[in-house]
Amino acid sequence: MLILLGAPGAGKGTHAKRLSVLLGIPHISTGDIFREEMSKNSALGLEVKRYVEKGELVPDELVNQIVRRRLSQEDCRNGFILDGYPRTLQQAEALDSILKELSLPLKKVVNLVVSEDDIIRRLSGRRICRNCGAIFHIVNMPPKVEGVCDYCGGELYQREDDKPEAIRHRLAVYHQQTEPLIRYYKDKGLLVDVNCEVPLEQSVAEIMKLLKDDKN
Repeated sequence: MLILLGAPGAGKGTHAKRLSVLLGIPHISTGDIFREEMSKNSALGLEVKRYVEKGELVPDELVNQIVRRRLSQEDCRNGFILDGYPRTLQQAEALDSILKELSLPLKKVVNLVVSEDDIIRRLSGRRICRNCGAIFHIVNMPPKVEGVCDYCGGELYQREDDKPEAIRHRLAVYHQQTEPLIRYYKDKGLLVDVNCEVPLEQSVAEIMKLLKDDKN
């Protein structure tokens, strides 16, 4: 059972997907669950949608309920990777209760460390297709034709959230929310920092080594 922490743009989703394949355990992203439920127009999805459409955070109580339901499924019995949860100290305390109730021990909390300058470079270079949602990067993964999606020919654009000033604001909010969380898991002896300003394979290998050492 593994939690990935990291600022926007640190690569939580990318690392989680790679680790999920290597470890054979599910990658659980609260954002993905929200989007799936909203696309199905389920009762839960409609409730989440009410907050999202108003630009409000989904309340902790609802997020905790969603996570508990997901972790109680059979494919989580041998482990899971949490990405995007917990975000606050209150959610971390709720997660402790959920894991205790389900008899699932938490092994490690990995903090993906990336400098602010690198995060701004990563996110400000991101471009998204207005039509199909495909993601490109003007340096790391440029489209074949500038401003045009490789897959559907749609227009590529930069989200307001991905402009440097907006990114700095997102980082300030993240640090304010997450500092208590980092201290919480550090005090429990679960937190490890991993440098993610290196190639993906190198940071993934470091995490795999940490998990292997923890078993020995």
